[in-house]
Amino acid sequence: MTEEFVSEVKQIPHNDERIFSMLSDFSNLGRIKDLIPQDKIRNFKFDSDTCSFAVDPVGEITFQIVEREPNNLIKFTVTNALLPLFLWIQLKQVAEDDTRLKITVRADMNPFLKLMVSKPLQEVVDKVSAFIASLPY
Repeated sequence: MTEEFVSEVKQIPHNDERIFSMLSDFSNLGRIKDLIPQDKIRNFKFDSDTCSFAVDPVGEITFQIVEREPNNLIKFTVTNALLPLFLWIQLKQVAEDDTRLKITVRADMNPFLKLMVSKPLQEVVDKVSAFIASLPY
């Protein structure tokens, strides 16, 4: 059964091109590495298309960019998660320095697993969207 988890729409005070440029290349994570809580995330590695890190109690997670639609959409897959995850970051510029961001996560899970992980997964989606919206673009 496929479930979707969608963040609230976040406002970012920059244009979509600048935001897309930053988010569509994991190499840019070097600029914000110090903002990532080291007590929660370990073994942080990245290149332009992949990003991997370890999180307790889940273990190592690897995100891979699978599609880029300039200034609009970035699609990711999680290649080594316990359950198949797909993630989209959608951008929509509404004014010169006003872009809206929404994150959607789609996960295939059985009803029992859904009961266990739905709330924590929604919380993660919300925290990640707030973190991305607060980045120094």
